[in-house]
Amino acid sequence: MSEWAAFKSSAASKNTSNPIRKIVDQMLIKPETDKAPIPLSIGDPCTDGNLLPPQETTDSVVNIIKNNSYNGYPPSAGYEQAREAVAKKFPGHSKHALEAGKVILTSGASHALQMVFDAFLEPGDNILLPNPGFSLYKTICDSKGFECNFYNLLPEKNWECDLDHMRTLVNSKTRAVFINNPSNPCGSNFSKQHLLDIIKVAEEFKLPIISDEIYDGVVFEGEVFTSIPTLTETVPSVVLGGIAKQYVVPGWRMGWIAVHDRHNLLSEIMTGLMALSTIILGPNSAIQGALPDILNKTTPEYYDGFLKTLSGNADITYKAFQAIDGLTPVKPQGAMYVMVGIDMKRFPSFESEIDFSKELLREQAVMVLPGSCFMIPNYFRVVFTKPEEKLIEAYARVAEFCEKYRK
Repeated sequence: MSEWAAFKSSAASKNTSNPIRKIVDQMLIKPETDKAPIPLSIGDPCTDGNLLPPQETTDSVVNIIKNNSYNGYPPSAGYEQAREAVAKKFPGHSKHALEAGKVILTSGASHALQMVFDAFLEPGDNILLPNPGFSLYKTICDSKGFECNFYNLLPEKNWECDLDHMRTLVNSKTRAVFINNPSNPCGSNFSKQHLLDIIKVAEEFKLPIISDEIYDGVVFEGEVFTSIPTLTETVPSVVLGGIAKQYVVPGWRMGWIAVHDRHNLLSEIMTGLMALSTIILGPNSAIQGALPDILNKTTPEYYDGFLKTLSGNADITYKAFQAIDGLTPVKPQGAMYVMVGIDMKRFPSFESEIDFSKELLREQAVMVLPGSCFMIPNYFRVVFTKPEEKLIEAYARVAEFCEKYRK
């Protein structure tokens, strides 16, 4: 009998790599201080317990489980009443309300991303993606052989898209314009006019828009969130959403795809999405059963309190980093992040923002994500969901660190 030989992994697995994990692995060091660790790197609003889901959300799920009414396999695209709840909550254009049949429920927004990319792209095709942007976009594309054409975001314009740059990236293999609004990692929120300008580019090249709106409505004082399909009757769009962030339940894995298609230009895409939904037969059935109550019964007081907390934290964060010589924060407008620029010439002890962040962790037990995680060097990202006192302590440590190394 022949000997066993080692089995080789697939090309898809070999091509799958998360840049955040690669860089964070370089920073797996033990802080050389007695100070309590303060991680400002994890985009999970649940980590400290200061942000909690609405009581209505918890009660809805408890009732569903107690009633044993959603224990079976759901339809692959989701229960009709749950899809209907999404369509009514996020109707899109006032003249062309979203239909429940154009909503597909997914296992979180990350699953929605994977399904949409699979439906739109063949290996060798490309999609226009933001830089900096959420690392999973590239991870999914690389694993499937899809090409990423990255357009720049402009920090001096609160991370608006460089539309002139975007135009230069379109070619015969381009299948869609992709935007993320409000943004992870930038914490930006596009104005209505900027969204209209993006729509003009899509109209010019006859490209659909895919919009990651997982932070729908999570904007701060003075800001207004606008969903892309509310602004156009001609450009087809696909919106990705979910309950992870605004309802503080990322582990429940409930997302969705909403297809806004006035002229049936995406009918084949919709058929493809329905086929792809059969692979895992829909997300968690109990959360689907609770979804109508989650979306319809959550009180305005909850939303107001949630946004007041995040807005206050954003203000504290921005002012704290503004006051540190050598650092330049870009004012956050939404989501739960701020990007902070480092004037590396002022910190000659460090070759890169990765080294800066690594030493900050070693000396001060404060962890931030280097900008290279998002393909933008000389920045770091901060998550400001922690309790106010922890944020203030963390920012004081960063100030002390910068005072030590600044020239």
